[in-house]
Amino acid sequence: MTRVGLTLPSFRDSPEPAIEVARASEAAGVDAVFAFDHLFRTGPSGKRPAIEAFTLLGAVAVETERVALGTLVARASLRPAATLAHLFDTVQRVSHGRLIAAIGTGDEESRIENETFGLDFGTLEERLAMLGNSVAAAMGRGYPVWVAGTSAAVRTMAAGADGWNRWGGTPERFAAGAEHVRSLSSNSSVLSWAGLVVMGENEAAAQRKRERLDPAPEVIVGGPERVAEQLRAYIAAGAAWVIAGPLDSSDPENSAILGEMVAPLLV
Repeated sequence: MTRVGLTLPSFRDSPEPAIEVARASEAAGVDAVFAFDHLFRTGPSGKRPAIEAFTLLGAVAVETERVALGTLVARASLRPAATLAHLFDTVQRVSHGRLIAAIGTGDEESRIENETFGLDFGTLEERLAMLGNSVAAAMGRGYPVWVAGTSAAVRTMAAGADGWNRWGGTPERFAAGAEHVRSLSSNSSVLSWAGLVVMGENEAAAQRKRERLDPAPEVIVGGPERVAEQLRAYIAAGAAWVIAGPLDSSDPENSAILGEMVAPLLV
C-alpha cells in the first residue's frame, strides 16, 4: 500500500500556516506531514525566515492525533549526533510514537546557511561521516530512520537503515537508486520519493496556479488525475511513500487534493 505525505510551509515567520496545513492533512487522510530543516531560505527578495524543524513538529504533534510527523530531512551537519537523536526521541514521545526520522548531509543551500552563521559545513567525506554517526545514534530507538540523498554512499548507508529517500529526479533515476538499495538491503528498507508539485482540484485550476507560481519544468503540475499518473511512475519504480512538496505550501487545500483526490487514484 502506497502512503502519501505532504511538506509543511516551514519558510514562514509564524508556525500557524504549518499547523493549519497539518490539521487539514489529518482530516483529509494524508499519512504524514514533513518539516524542512533549514535556518532560512534564500530567494529573489532575500532571506526568508524558517521555523525550526523540531520545534514545529512538536507544535504539530500537540495539534494533531493521527498523522505521522517527519523531517525532510534533518541535517547531520547541523547538530551533533547525540543532540539529533535526543530531538528525535523528544518528538517521538510528544507525538506518542508518530515520528519518521529522515536524515541527510545537507545541500548547497545548507552550506550557505552554515557559513552565514560561521558553522563548518565540512567536506563531503566529513559530512558522510557525520551522517553515519547520526544514523547510528538514531537507529533502534523505536522510530523508523530513513537516510536521504542521491549518492551511492548514501544509498549504501540507507540499505542498513529503515529506509531511503530521494528528493526530485526522474522516475528512471529513482528506479536505479531503488534497485541499488534493494540489492544491498537485508531488511527491506522503505523507499520514498519527494518532490515539488503544483496541484489543483482540476486541470484548469492547476494551470492557473502554474501561471501564478511559474514552476521549473521538472515540477509535477496538474489536476488529481495528472498528478496521480506522474506519482504512479515513482510507485512503479519502488516508492512505498510519495511525498508532495507544494510550491504554494501554505494553502491547506493542497491537503484535501492530495488526500481525498490524488491518493485514491494511487491504489
